[in-house]
Amino acid sequence: MMDYSKMGGARSPKNTPKHAEHNAYGSEKTPYGKKDPKAELLARMKAAAGKTAETKKGG
Repeated sequence: MMDYSKMGGARSPKNTPKHAEHNAYGSEKTPYGKKDPKAELLARMKAAAGKTAETKKGG
């Protein structure tokens, strides 16, 4: 009997990205030690929520 698993080339590893992301964690744009403070995050979220509320009222 033949062992068909030994035929052909090596199998490529799965779940590997085909390219590096432009904003990958640990790169120049997003260095490892940099974390946004929670207050800034909440302010951005509130501003975004305000913008969506205005567009819903106007439309």
